[in-house]
Amino acid sequence: MVYLFTILGYLFVLFLFGLHLTKRLKKKEDFLVAGRTLTAPILVGTLLATWIGSGDIFSVSDLSYNHGYSSLIGSSGGWLGIIIVFFIAARVRRFGQFTVPDILEARYNKWARILATITTIIAYVTIVSYQFRGGGWVLNLITEGKISIESGIIIVAIFVITYTLLAGMISVAYLDIFNGIIMITGILLAVPFLIKHVGGIEYIVANITPRSHAFLGNMTWIQAMGYFVPTFLLALGMANTYQRFFSARDEKEARKSVVGWILGAILLGVALQSLAVIGSSYFKGLEAKEAGKILLLVGHKGVPVVVGCLLLVAIMAIIISTANSFLLVPATNVIRDVYQRFINPQLSDKKMIFYSRLTVIVLGFIAYSLISFFPRILDAAYAAYTVYGAGITPALIAVFFWKRATVQGGVLSILGGLVTTVVWEVINKILGHLPLGIPSIYPALICSLTLLIGVSLMTPRPSQEKLSAFFKNRRAA
Repeated sequence: MVYLFTILGYLFVLFLFGLHLTKRLKKKEDFLVAGRTLTAPILVGTLLATWIGSGDIFSVSDLSYNHGYSSLIGSSGGWLGIIIVFFIAARVRRFGQFTVPDILEARYNKWARILATITTIIAYVTIVSYQFRGGGWVLNLITEGKISIESGIIIVAIFVITYTLLAGMISVAYLDIFNGIIMITGILLAVPFLIKHVGGIEYIVANITPRSHAFLGNMTWIQAMGYFVPTFLLALGMANTYQRFFSARDEKEARKSVVGWILGAILLGVALQSLAVIGSSYFKGLEAKEAGKILLLVGHKGVPVVVGCLLLVAIMAIIISTANSFLLVPATNVIRDVYQRFINPQLSDKKMIFYSRLTVIVLGFIAYSLISFFPRILDAAYAAYTVYGAGITPALIAVFFWKRATVQGGVLSILGGLVTTVVWEVINKILGHLPLGIPSIYPALICSLTLLIGVSLMTPRPSQEKLSAFFKNRRAA
């Protein structure tokens, strides 16, 4: 029961901390963008805690268990995306708004805002759903089945929803500093203890999951790129990232934070994959639906109890921080980008905070309802990455790097990426396998880019007045 008491103690401390931070909640900027006061160290913590989520704990670990370090192919897509983000971080902060749809409407039109909001809700609520599932797995494992997976999911969902609606971005950002310390300590400390526990390097090399290809593991190139590209696109356009840049004290702090973020992402990413690879030599023969639990088995049975407690708390910290962040962003989109923009432009700060909290509850319930659609976290993760990456990222990156992009091209690009991904995943669900064996990222991205580039080149160049207004707005913000 020591594992359970440790995690319950961690959750209790977080709740008290979030309750304390509600006293600092005075206006909408506090709830949505932490009052635009975050410095680089805090930004590094919250960016890292948001990026390292259940996708790494369960889906990337699933890949690592079955393919060894070849799973780094998928992770490296995210690292490359973060490096590119470094060059636009300051410009995002200069724009001085609240959400990605704010940027897209300023550059394109209101339909871009609406479609981006819909895309974000679909992708982010899906991501929240598998955070709930992962938390349920943790509680089920450490209690040896006394808490069922279903009950564990409900417990985690209630905690995440409650914590998120307490103080919004203030609670999420400052929580992530605490979570970041726990993550780094627990994960890095577990690696040497696990190596010793399983019998040393020679044993590991002799017993890891066999691979058919030195670079690809047991994947094909189509599968490998099906993991690389969605992660790359998500890192480039992730709404959480932009909302944190909007929360930065100034442009310099926003840009500095990306350096720490990329270094931390690589360090923790490799460490997590090492735990999964080493664990595959000891916990052998796990079925496909169970391979994603390898890190939980490592924490529970692969290291000393004290180290295991730290690792399992780190895993829970990753789950909670990611769920909080990915629940807050779509709630912000609904109230800021739909309700205030089109229904009640005079919405007061007090009512915006209240409605945002209500939306957190509704979206949390929807996330819980989605859990059964993807029985495997790996599938849910990359479907969510794809719908967002193909739907929003091309049009968003064009905002900063391609002035020739037109309103029609940008809007149709978002629509095409969104619809193609959803249709492809629904067909996959109905058939029980991917159409033609091709991951949805390929048709979705091709459709999105074709519409963005093709339609933009076939329609009149954006007026100088529109471009000037947009870029002037960024400089003045």
